[in-house]
Amino acid sequence: MMNDVSADHGNRKNLFVTLALCAVCIGINFILFALVNALELPLYLDNVGILLASIFGGYLPGIFVGFATNIINCFSDPSSIYYGLLSVLNAVTAAYFAQKGWLSFRKPLKLIGLILLLALVGGGLGTLLPWFLDGVYFDSASIAQSLVDAGLNDLTAAQLLGNLIMDVLDKTITVIIVMTVVTLVPQRLKDMLRFSGWMQRPMSEKAKNALRHIRCRRISVRTKIMLILIAAMILMGAVATGISFILFSNAAVEQHTKLVRGVANVAAGFVDGDSVDRWLAEGRESEGYAETEKLLCTLKESDDEIEYVYVYKILEDGCHVVFDLDSETVKGSPVGYVEAFKDVLPDADIPTLLAGGEPEPIISRGTIYGDVLSVYRPIYNSAGQVVAYAGADVTVAQIDHYESNFCAGMSSLFFAFFIVIFAVVLWVVEYHIVLPVNSMADCTNRFAFDSNETLDKGVENMRDLEIHTGDEIENLYSAIVKMAGDSVEHLEDISRKNETIRKMQNALILVLADMVESRDKNTGDHVRKTAAYARIIMKTMKEKGYYPDQLTDKFIDDVGNSAPLHDVGKIKVSDLILNKPGRLTDEEFVIMQSHAAVGGEIIDQVINLVPEPDYLNEAKNLSTYHHEKWNGKGYPKGLKGEEIPLSARIMAVADVFDALVSRRSYKEPFSFEQACDIIREGAGSHFDPLVADAFLSAEEECRKVAESFGDTSVTGYVKDEHVDDSGNAR
Repeated sequence: MMNDVSADHGNRKNLFVTLALCAVCIGINFILFALVNALELPLYLDNVGILLASIFGGYLPGIFVGFATNIINCFSDPSSIYYGLLSVLNAVTAAYFAQKGWLSFRKPLKLIGLILLLALVGGGLGTLLPWFLDGVYFDSASIAQSLVDAGLNDLTAAQLLGNLIMDVLDKTITVIIVMTVVTLVPQRLKDMLRFSGWMQRPMSEKAKNALRHIRCRRISVRTKIMLILIAAMILMGAVATGISFILFSNAAVEQHTKLVRGVANVAAGFVDGDSVDRWLAEGRESEGYAETEKLLCTLKESDDEIEYVYVYKILEDGCHVVFDLDSETVKGSPVGYVEAFKDVLPDADIPTLLAGGEPEPIISRGTIYGDVLSVYRPIYNSAGQVVAYAGADVTVAQIDHYESNFCAGMSSLFFAFFIVIFAVVLWVVEYHIVLPVNSMADCTNRFAFDSNETLDKGVENMRDLEIHTGDEIENLYSAIVKMAGDSVEHLEDISRKNETIRKMQNALILVLADMVESRDKNTGDHVRKTAAYARIIMKTMKEKGYYPDQLTDKFIDDVGNSAPLHDVGKIKVSDLILNKPGRLTDEEFVIMQSHAAVGGEIIDQVINLVPEPDYLNEAKNLSTYHHEKWNGKGYPKGLKGEEIPLSARIMAVADVFDALVSRRSYKEPFSFEQACDIIREGAGSHFDPLVADAFLSAEEECRKVAESFGDTSVTGYVKDEHVDDSGNAR
């Protein structure tokens, strides 16, 4: 609980520091922007704070500062909201360069690359947006004009190139300022400003990257959530933009309809209905015509969005022009000119106009004046009759332009907002889900069950994660830690019991072997000594690299534990034969030799009763074949070479050597040196040459074993006809 409290306090402190960093960086943006405006410099420097937040804090603080700067700016300049995308992209670019470690005065090419990318965003995309957002251009008129004066006749290209040149200058100064600050800030402060929000014990960047890239069988949780987020944001954005567009389009049409209706109403009020027929008959020179035309021109010029203002007398043969004011692109028709309905009113309700009614606003497409929104208002004479109609138009293209502006602005705002949401969700997914889950998975996978110490270390590593997400993941973590701790305690208990069983098992083997050997007054500590010699031989063979595929740690342990059973077959040999001090008869010698096969049969019966025989398989090999010879002249089956199990070939050397250096009722002990000479002479005939070589290479260790049991004190021997030169008899 204390760790959780400490971690939560650390997170709050990190969040407070990050918010302070963001506030300072937003302030830097406004201060520098105000400064360059006051000094009338052709710069902006409004990205310094964004870059500092990205470099010191990371992606999320940088994106927040970029977006927040434009949100605040929009209170004084609403169009600034649409440029949030540029600020956010600059933040992402700077954070990426910082993450890669490319931001250093010692890496000038990387800094130049950063400057060019920032300029491309600001000068490139920053020029494209104004094409859709009216009246919003970067102030590079002088540069653009210079380019035009130099021969670049394409004004759009001149504007774009001018913006890029100015933005390269602006971003160069910005990067120099930022890098100077970054260089001066001590590393300790940089570490403190770095926003992380760990929901567990913090780790190095290398360890974090390793956890990020743990492979999944199909698709990671991060990818799934990001795909769902992208799909949801696109769907939401499309629906929201579509609905907004429809509402905006309807509002734009309604707004322009009100404008045109108002102009048409005023125009109708300016025209004297009693003079319409006279004006048509007499033309422009008729009394009052010029004054009325002047009033209509003043009305048209009162609003730039009004494209056409005119007065028509509607008759069966078409629209008779009374007034038709010139527009910027089209010269008005002369008074008395008859416009065909299909040219000016293809979609209009002609019968209503002919009847003197008041038609609804008309959107006419395919007229000679283009697609227009028209409103007609009747002009009455003194008798109350409709004698003409005053009309006003705005072009549909103008409305379409407003709609495209709206779409461009909404798209820019959506993408900026999308990047902000994406960054926030990505951070939450990484620190609240991916890293905690992968940390648990990594610790669990690294559990090594070779020893209790390793298990304890694994549990300790799991506890050291200190995951404190405060949700179901923390519950899962607590359950895994508890389960791991309980499992280790359980495994340690099992290990202790297994060790006890193993010791009991080995003790029982020695007791059984002692019971068998105690009947043979000739052998004494034979089972213990041969086991010791066998372990020495196997250790030396492994060091020399002999039989590496067979000499595993398990094999060595199994042979060492089962070595005392190699003469268990003697339990069925008569005491009279075992302890006979003199010469054995041929029949007695055959019975003595039978102990090898009998021992194998006894152990085979035990194997059938034990579910996991393990070492008993080697015990059977030892008991059955330890009197076989390398040249095939041994017993009981006359095996030769590697047909003889390796464990039996090892025991053959150990058994014969102990028989040579030990006192028997029928012989005196050989000296240690004589016994070694006999082993050396028997290599390749009686013994496996590699086994014999290993034994002789460990001569000093074997001498210590022999001396510890009091052997090799007498140097002569008495030869029996049933004892060969190697002492291999009973």
